[in-house]
Amino acid sequence: MNLEKVVFGFFIVLAATLNFGFFIGDIDHPEHHAVNMLFATIVVNLIATVLKLGDRTQIGAIHLSTSLVADLQLIAAAVVWGIAVHVHQTGFTPQTAISVVSLSGGALLANIISVVLLISETIMLRR
Repeated sequence: MNLEKVVFGFFIVLAATLNFGFFIGDIDHPEHHAVNMLFATIVVNLIATVLKLGDRTQIGAIHLSTSLVADLQLIAAAVVWGIAVHVHQTGFTPQTAISVVSLSGGALLANIISVVLLISETIMLRR
């Protein structure tokens, strides 16, 4: 068993599941979406991105692309949340929640693509 592949797969799947945990719930109910879950999702996605930097294959480039898309959308979601709460001081309203959760949904799609790539790459491996 290759420990590097285990860690790589672990963080890819963890990023997707954390993002799903944040995304799930009524889109316009702020109480269904915790800031701590968004923070954990961003951190794990950034770790997964760093792990993808060393792969120089074509599928590695696609892995990195999907991870960068997820990072960008999750960071944008955090910025929207932060601006609403700290700059405009309106709080985490249903309108803000819709924007944040929508951005998280885009990141979730990128994470799902990354997991599908991981599974297809694993299936294509020959011993």
